[in-house]
Amino acid sequence: MSIRRLPETLVNRIAAGEVVERPASALKELIENALDAGARSIAVTLRQGGLEGIAVTDDGHGIARDEIALALERHATSKLPDEAIEQVRTLGFRGEALPSIGSVARLTLASRQAGGDGWRLVCDNGVIGPIEPAAMPPGTRVEVDGLFERIPARRKFLRSPRSEYAACLDIVRRLAMARQDVAFVFEHDGRRVLSLPGGQEREDRVAQLIDRELADNHVIIALEREGVSLAGVASLPTFHRGSADHQYLFVNGRPVRDRLLVGAVRGAYADFIARDRHPVMALFLSVPVEEVDVNVHPAKTEVRFRDPAFMRGMIVSGLRRALDEAGMRVANRADASSTELWQREAIPAFEAASPQPDWPARSAGGAYGGVPLFGDRQARFSGFAPSGRAEPAPVHVAAEPREFPLGIARGQVARTYIVAEADDGLILVDQHAAHERLVLERMRRALADGAVARQALLLPEVVELDEPACDRIEGRIVELAELGLEIERFGPSAMLVRAAPAMLGLSDVTGLVRDLADDLAALGDATSLKGRLDLVAATMACHGSVRAGRVLSVTEMNALLREMEVTPHSGQCNHGRPTWIKLAHGDIEKLFGRH
Repeated sequence: MSIRRLPETLVNRIAAGEVVERPASALKELIENALDAGARSIAVTLRQGGLEGIAVTDDGHGIARDEIALALERHATSKLPDEAIEQVRTLGFRGEALPSIGSVARLTLASRQAGGDGWRLVCDNGVIGPIEPAAMPPGTRVEVDGLFERIPARRKFLRSPRSEYAACLDIVRRLAMARQDVAFVFEHDGRRVLSLPGGQEREDRVAQLIDRELADNHVIIALEREGVSLAGVASLPTFHRGSADHQYLFVNGRPVRDRLLVGAVRGAYADFIARDRHPVMALFLSVPVEEVDVNVHPAKTEVRFRDPAFMRGMIVSGLRRALDEAGMRVANRADASSTELWQREAIPAFEAASPQPDWPARSAGGAYGGVPLFGDRQARFSGFAPSGRAEPAPVHVAAEPREFPLGIARGQVARTYIVAEADDGLILVDQHAAHERLVLERMRRALADGAVARQALLLPEVVELDEPACDRIEGRIVELAELGLEIERFGPSAMLVRAAPAMLGLSDVTGLVRDLADDLAALGDATSLKGRLDLVAATMACHGSVRAGRVLSVTEMNALLREMEVTPHSGQCNHGRPTWIKLAHGDIEKLFGRH
């Protein structure tokens, strides 16, 4: 077959395959054009998630009449004044967005420069019409109707209007976060979703777009080094989410997705946060243009750094410094059960305390274990109780340790670890991790039997989420009901919880629902029903398990040990961490040099 030139319409469609994958791709290009045109206000309107229609209106510089037709030609751009492509400072510059979109949809371009007249041009699936007068304020308005409507092979690969809307909302969020100086209005099917004033403080804009509670639970990032500056907002370690979807990186004002961020954040928060939890943040890197390549991807969603190790170090250092300066600050939305730890107990003075069975008997003359307490030393000791406590064990647990693989509970350390004596050594149990696994296995058994009991909340609880998160949960209401969580839609951006699984005894319904929304976002639609139920059940079990920091009685500790011994997979929690470890007698003897 001989070599031939492809028709212009086919070339544009091929280019559209690189630039316009879905409505969100087209929307990204149109908003970036508006920002590059110096817009101070941008209005976005969608119909059916962008499948039926997209409209972007700005108050930027506008396009002159003799350049409107040129804007629909490939490789025509106003963003590259010379041939120094590596020095580009705008969001886009290839000049393919408008002709690519116009080749696969009906595109209407209307624009007016200040002091001039308005003009309008229509490109209907590659066919360009005449330039006509248009009455409009200064700026530009681009309308896209029927994306891929005449290309069934592409149209059938688009997702549902709800999914496409979620992708478009994410694009608007990212670009609005990058430019807090620009006002944004976003409407979908006649309903206003976002209304952001221009000139906001960065932390206010970020909190409004990610999580309003972040406004009171963040640290400010500010670091400069060797011509590179890092700024942004990051959550306190105690304010976290179940997935890393709430972490954003911007390079020279451009929203990008880069693995560099994931690794750097994990390193910065390594000592402060559990491995399965993720902080919330938006980081803004300002880098000399010669140090970063923005033309790696046709949609410019990725960048390549000349020195990625340096950039990673910048992020880690900036986060670490901000977290260090935060000191002992914790998130305001602490787990409700944590307040139970702040209680003052009336403990009798050491002098008056009655001896417990495991304590050495008090001898005459004010001595314990044969050690006399004289004068002021005795007075000092009588005023303070020892920090450790013991309680008599019920008769039924006074069996020999050899009768139980995990031994007999002897105490609790740091209100987190159960200490048990087994026949062949010492057992340490992480009470939260262990109970988490037990609750999960109970839920699995109840689910298999079709009998997950639920307990109605005294007052239904309203949980505020963003709209896509509510959509994800709404689409799984039946599955969640099978697990005992009775929930329903409560407006565009809230869910109403009426009942929860009885075995969980939940006090933090809001945290559970937010984590479920994150999990469902990560699972997608490809996971099987059983797989989804298992993972959702694991999230519920984590929220309903005994927390570290709770004081357990001996009876409770032994009950936990006994259930672990008969529960499958109880050796590890739902996240793969061990629930217990053993220190054999031989190991203990080595520690004391007795081997």
